[in-house]
Amino acid sequence: MRILLVEDDQVLGDATLRSLQHAGYAVDWARNGKAADMALGDQIYDLALLDLGLPKMDGFEVLRRLRMRRTNLPVLIVTARDGLEDRIKGLDLGADDYVLKPFDMPELLARIRAHIRRSQTTTDTEISYGNMVYDTNSRLVRINGEPTNFSARELGILESLLMKQGKVVTKEFLVEKLCSWDEELGSNAIEVYVHRLRKKLEPHGIMVSTVRGLGYMLERQAV
Repeated sequence: MRILLVEDDQVLGDATLRSLQHAGYAVDWARNGKAADMALGDQIYDLALLDLGLPKMDGFEVLRRLRMRRTNLPVLIVTARDGLEDRIKGLDLGADDYVLKPFDMPELLARIRAHIRRSQTTTDTEISYGNMVYDTNSRLVRINGEPTNFSARELGILESLLMKQGKVVTKEFLVEKLCSWDEELGSNAIEVYVHRLRKKLEPHGIMVSTVRGLGYMLERQAV
């Protein structure tokens, strides 16, 4: 899952970035409104955390431009502005939530998970596939009831495949989901992570099939 963090405060931005990365998200950090507007127009994200008091373009304008593109991207305004008029304006412009600074990171992470679930058209915290269950809150995978360990990149690929069950997930999509601006990840690297994922899933009857020229999808092994 990929998040755009829009925050001009260096200390708060750095702390939030590290917490989000520790939680397993790929994160791009835009430090002004103009950079955020460009990123939202060019990149694919699962959610945006948007400050209001930004240089070059304020958060309200960033949000207005985003919604003019008719995108349903979840947006959480994260700001020190606690006035009623600001909250009403942000929500009316299309924000999905309004979080006041200072905030507790566990609560912010819970709100992020909830909004991403809703955007994926499910409010269930668990996604099942055969004998595998993925908890979107804890990001824990259980197969036959037993916890199974995956690296952050393996889990990111598995999460994307589970969210799009029955559909092909392209390599390009996976690169977009797993990488932030300061990282490089090519299609060859995706193949390596898929190979490692297969080795962990195939003994349990779950296949990551290659759809030649397109990408990957989950399938159950024929009995």
